[in-house]
Amino acid sequence: MKSTSLYLLALCMATLSSPLQAQQPASFSWPSGKEAAISLTFDDARASQVEKGTALLDEYGVKATFYVLPGPVKEQLAGWKKAVASGHEIGNHSLNHPCSGNFPWARQKALEELSLADIRKELTESNKQIESMLGVKPQVFAYPCGQKFVGRGLNTKSYVPVVAELFSSGRGWRDEGPNDPAFCDMAQITGIELDGKTFESILPLIESARKNHQWIVFAGHEMNDSGEQTTQLETLRRLMEYVQDPAHGVWVVPVGSVVKYIKERKP
Repeated sequence: MKSTSLYLLALCMATLSSPLQAQQPASFSWPSGKEAAISLTFDDARASQVEKGTALLDEYGVKATFYVLPGPVKEQLAGWKKAVASGHEIGNHSLNHPCSGNFPWARQKALEELSLADIRKELTESNKQIESMLGVKPQVFAYPCGQKFVGRGLNTKSYVPVVAELFSSGRGWRDEGPNDPAFCDMAQITGIELDGKTFESILPLIESARKNHQWIVFAGHEMNDSGEQTTQLETLRRLMEYVQDPAHGVWVVPVGSVVKYIKERKP
């Protein structure tokens, strides 16, 4: 009688655990046996990016994705042309950086007052101006302020479908974790803040991503030694030294390259 009860208990546990086991994602295969992918991304076309940031990246042969606004690009045009020539990816960050009007500085371009037609015009006009200045048409996008809506209340609409139509990917901001390459929605990939972080503070995240074969998209703004909304150059230097050690198994490439690699391997 005791053996029968134990058998039934084991059978019950196996039945309960099987669906959970079936839900566990399979390990994703990165190129050349790499364990994880990292993309470095920076927003707004800040002057420090081409005055200091790209030089440091180029020193290590690392290429990043820069989500730019046409206005600031025009102000530092020679620097941005040099960034393109050295292989950095240029993405779209809208024409006027519309965000919620709850930010006083965004009140004149508030998402609450825009329609889907308005946001489409924002993105297509930005692409047009960027291509005219830099000779490249952006294929990737980052949501200003990480916000993905237009309108108010019952009339609120997501503009994720517009981004999905116009670009190969759309990146968020201040998200909580990396992307699962076998599952993630390319129109809403997560972006993890790099501004103000030390290398020690991001290392556990990188180690976890290696263990789980994930894709981290770091997101920053200024590239300098210190300051507000600044990815510290020392953090970048230590990060690049870490990822260039083959023993760590990290693939570091722009967003568009990772998107292409993943899409080619999805059914």
